[in-house]
Amino acid sequence: MRVSDAKLAEVRERGFTVVPGFLDAETLAEARAALWDIHPRPEDYFADPSKYPEYEASQFSGIQTFPFADWALSRLPVYPDLIDAIERLSGTDDIEVYKIELWAKYAGAIDYEQAHHRDFGNHTLVVPRLDGSHTQYTTFLLLSDVTELDAPTKLVPVEYTKDLPLTPSALQKGEFQEHEVSITGPAGTLMIYRTSVLHRGSGFGAPGRSRFAMLIDYQTRGWRWNGKMSWPHHAQRKGFQRAMTMMTPRQRDLFGWPPVGSDYWNEQTLRDVATRYPHMDMSPYAEGAARADLVSDSPRSAP
Repeated sequence: MRVSDAKLAEVRERGFTVVPGFLDAETLAEARAALWDIHPRPEDYFADPSKYPEYEASQFSGIQTFPFADWALSRLPVYPDLIDAIERLSGTDDIEVYKIELWAKYAGAIDYEQAHHRDFGNHTLVVPRLDGSHTQYTTFLLLSDVTELDAPTKLVPVEYTKDLPLTPSALQKGEFQEHEVSITGPAGTLMIYRTSVLHRGSGFGAPGRSRFAMLIDYQTRGWRWNGKMSWPHHAQRKGFQRAMTMMTPRQRDLFGWPPVGSDYWNEQTLRDVATRYPHMDMSPYAEGAARADLVSDSPRSAP
């Protein structure tokens, strides 16, 4: 589903938006099926939580980071309508994805309640600009139905915090709760918010509940003081080669892959990258390199 201009305006005006029914049914179904190769199905977890002690270590124990072995999950960060929405918010197609997490939560594993905070603390060396420039965006793709009982993320519209200093980035528990908006919706819902927006994780409202979501963060390329993950650091993990192979050149570009027409591409790099990624279609890069050679070899006009 293409995100409407009205929904994107909400991100600019109140700091966030929620788009139910964003993922198409086939993409959602395949992603949900792939979940269970990474996290236990709720019925399996709750049948005997003692089999899964890793989820009790911290609130963040249920996070797995990109890449994922199954393309059904790895393709979500490059979902075309999601990229379109971030390009339109950013006012440019020169964007990059800088963090991808798949997060599972199970009621009773640990206390998921958080104090209100802003995410920029470990996303930038400095602070966000609040005038709409240099904005980083966090997105949630809900992969399970989320109600008030399912530990929804709670955000505070910026109208209530516009006069609040950015530092400290975390507040005491209990502040601003009367202004919170719970991010609920059926599986396939998209939420977008700016990293300067005050929010918190909440606890489950009943036993036997669970929540699954993919969190994907984007920014305009080239801000060396911003970021969170280094994709080359993850390049040898299982699933990375398949993900890069399955993507289009435009989608790879979001991860910092050399684009078509880059002066990186020559006979040697085309050959050796093809060896590292043997199933990748290298023809766009080869054609781009050939065009570049034609331009550089063409005779120049006399001054």
